[in-house]
Amino acid sequence: MRTRPASAPAPASAPAPASAASPVDAEPVRGRLAGVATMIGSGLSTQTGAAIGSLAFPVLGPVGVVAVRQYVAALVLLAVGRPRLRTFTWGQWWPVALLALVFGTMNLSLYSAIDRVGLGLAVTLEFLGPLAIALATSRRRVDVCCAVIAAAGVVTLMRPQPSTDYLGMALGLLAAACWASYILLNRTVGRRVPGAQGAAAASCLSALMFLPIGVVVALRHPPTAGAVACAVAAGVLASAVPYLADLFTLRHVPARAFGLFMSVNPVLAALVGLIGLGQELGAPEWAGIGAIVAANALSILTSRR
Repeated sequence: MRTRPASAPAPASAPAPASAASPVDAEPVRGRLAGVATMIGSGLSTQTGAAIGSLAFPVLGPVGVVAVRQYVAALVLLAVGRPRLRTFTWGQWWPVALLALVFGTMNLSLYSAIDRVGLGLAVTLEFLGPLAIALATSRRRVDVCCAVIAAAGVVTLMRPQPSTDYLGMALGLLAAACWASYILLNRTVGRRVPGAQGAAAASCLSALMFLPIGVVVALRHPPTAGAVACAVAAGVLASAVPYLADLFTLRHVPARAFGLFMSVNPVLAALVGLIGLGQELGAPEWAGIGAIVAANALSILTSRR
């Protein structure tokens, strides 16, 4: 009778935790990997859409392109999210309204910066927003080190030049502040509003804000078919797709990890600018990109399981 308890618990207790914990442990890991893959796809889609949208600047200007982006995003997200606006409570409406305001301001300031300082520098300046989130919310020393390395890369990329456009840089910094707010508000909306209803409602409000602006731009600068096509493509690639992707990502990835990992956007912007727009980079720029990539790799390798 005593030998059975002595021998039975050993084989019974060893496999049980492994078989019982494996599915539970695998699920968060899969969610984290899916979140990382979604972030990469979202960033690539965003920068490609921004590059395509910049081709319409000579006809529509940054304001016109952003207006069309907002319309397209609203149509796509309304079809996907199908928000039940009448059922929204005040606790759901106020973050949605703020997200709509931040969303429109972020796009307008970023595209205005792209028009003045180029895709790579504008996106790099915008990255300072997520970087600030990473620094403010980090509790690990390694995350702080990664953020500092990434910041060094950003400083290298945005170093002053004789032809520095300070207004364009200020617009990029405004986009950075909006992106930081976007991260936090999008996370709040994702928690309070089921599915994609919050994203759809915010995009609809933002589109309504830009409706009179779009009318004025169309009257002053009659659009061409090519310009409208580029703006529509920018709306799909740089608004609708990333919006839904970020909503999914922020439910599986902590805010500080999201902010730090999104530093890959300057890398993607530089590559898209080089391939799509012919914007060549020098050795200092590639050194800055390398620092950002190293920060991302270090953060991923040292992240907790």
